[in-house]
Amino acid sequence: MKHTLSAFFLTCTLLAAQPAPSIGAILNDLGSTQVFGQVQISPDGARVAFIASTSEGGEISIKDLASGAPIRIGSGSEIAWSPDSQRIAFLSDREHKGQAQLYVISAKGGKAKRLTNLKGYLTDPRWSPDGSKIAILFAENAPTGGGPLNPEPPATGVIGGEIYNQRITIAGANSGSPKQISPAGLNVYEYDWSPDSRTFALSAAPGPGDNNWWIAKLYTMPADSGQMTEIYKPALQLAMPRWSPDGSTIGFIEGLMSDEGFTGGDVFTIRPGASAQNRTPARKTSVSSIAWTGASKMLLTEFTGGSSAITSLDVATGQSERLWQGGQNLHAEGNYPNFSVARDGKTAAAVLADWQHPPEIWAGSIGEWKQVTNDNSGEHPEWGRGESVAWKNDGFDVQGWLLYPRDFDPSKKYPMIVSIHGGPANLNQPHWPGVNFDLTVLSSFGYFVFFPNPRGSYGQGESFTGANVKDFGYGDLRDILAGVDQVLKTAPVDPNRLGVAGWSYGGYMTMWTVTQTNRFKAAVAGAGIANYQSYYGENSIDQWMIPYFGASVYDDPQIYARSSPITFIKNVKTPTLTLVGERDGECPAPQSFEFWHALKNFGVPVELVVYPGEGHAFHQPDHRRDVLERTVEWFRQYLK
Repeated sequence: MKHTLSAFFLTCTLLAAQPAPSIGAILNDLGSTQVFGQVQISPDGARVAFIASTSEGGEISIKDLASGAPIRIGSGSEIAWSPDSQRIAFLSDREHKGQAQLYVISAKGGKAKRLTNLKGYLTDPRWSPDGSKIAILFAENAPTGGGPLNPEPPATGVIGGEIYNQRITIAGANSGSPKQISPAGLNVYEYDWSPDSRTFALSAAPGPGDNNWWIAKLYTMPADSGQMTEIYKPALQLAMPRWSPDGSTIGFIEGLMSDEGFTGGDVFTIRPGASAQNRTPARKTSVSSIAWTGASKMLLTEFTGGSSAITSLDVATGQSERLWQGGQNLHAEGNYPNFSVARDGKTAAAVLADWQHPPEIWAGSIGEWKQVTNDNSGEHPEWGRGESVAWKNDGFDVQGWLLYPRDFDPSKKYPMIVSIHGGPANLNQPHWPGVNFDLTVLSSFGYFVFFPNPRGSYGQGESFTGANVKDFGYGDLRDILAGVDQVLKTAPVDPNRLGVAGWSYGGYMTMWTVTQTNRFKAAVAGAGIANYQSYYGENSIDQWMIPYFGASVYDDPQIYARSSPITFIKNVKTPTLTLVGERDGECPAPQSFEFWHALKNFGVPVELVVYPGEGHAFHQPDHRRDVLERTVEWFRQYLK
């Protein structure tokens, strides 16, 4: 989910009339693309540390921006610079595979020092501002971690009896000796040190952590006592608590968010003991991250329309200045921006990518970045160009992206696939595709690919994101169909060869779409939801549903039935491929079984593939590849 730094990008061109490559060749090429898991600029703005993803996890490098080649310091993840810019902390399982520990290393390289000997799941290292300590989130004895996208444990034995909460744990920056600080009964999601290194601001809720992020509250906690003080209960969800430089105020993002870690909303501030204030009311964007740059100044990354932007905000006056906006995607890996700003608030590093440019690291003054890496210089797009499409529906201004077929010939008519994003609080942006459920590759085989951002998406403010509350499948589908009509007016698309596909909420919307219209001649539903009533009791994150449906399924079953594809299942005539992970906790496999069973009963062409050991996000390369190969073949069979 992913105009312009063109002054810094080399133009990529495609040779006309090239024979279309095979799906295997395209996937091999995408599999060789270097992905950057994280980038962090040093506080003094002189160096950039980054993680290049590998088949074994990640490789950490440090690059002096003035000169020289990157220094490679070995395997690891989750890097954090010391306040004096001389060292970095990171997590690594280099000494015991499968069990990460906390390390520190000089910015000049050398031997890393291990600070912990813990058993469990570690994440999110953060230096105290005085440089004497490093905090982490630690779930003791947890067999797995990383959130609900990962595979659920096998559901055998006593269910729900063991809860592993993430707790703030502090280690000395030189001596280690970690100590758990926050209460055992609360799962900490995000946190920040106060400028005087004495207090934490944190978001937390009782465990289990995967489910209760949607009801997390904002707390403060002294670093020496662990005594929690609740200071704010949000109306919706909150993310990214951050102390102001003077220690008087905590900033955070609040909004309607359907997934932990996929952040969008308004900027709020609160002084402990006072009321919270919305600093961006009615703003027609979705803020995805914040960083204080002064006593009343913040730097924001935002979704605006279908693209990314960076904005300076004065929280006292509400005045803002757009520093950069482009088709390049700041959110190449997940939703949190791959973006980091130095202490001066002007120098930054980012991972940028779009459909024509593979991901690379850029750094320098915001909007005037220079390219730091050339790891993907040999990669070239095998798909066509993308353009923004805008339309109106039901009083909303709606936007999406249309990807043209490779070697487009305006004299021909082409089939089109509508790719519906997950979430629903998410969006489609220009991006370089990966070997996952990314339908960009269909452009390589002679399809238009339409990526709509209907109501419920990020990019147009909270009123737009919340416009599908208690209305799943209705208004958002009308927006999508109106977008299809708009494309048909301007592009040579064959209206008799339309397909629809999506994963997660996009999988649900695909199932829903084929119950509401027969316009689409083929569909691929990945990790979909067929029946919200049964889903409520099957999934591991039911708390996300309350803000959207207004009540539990036990209190208002009809609101769930109203938006369930199974309610209208007899209408389906569209051949549908259904795909799901065996241990998906977000959209469990029984939902796909239910849809498959019904279509089989009514004689509709349908196929169900369940991938062993996979969760909501697939990890096995051969499974990711199989998903795309099956998708390409399904649409070839029914549309071409």
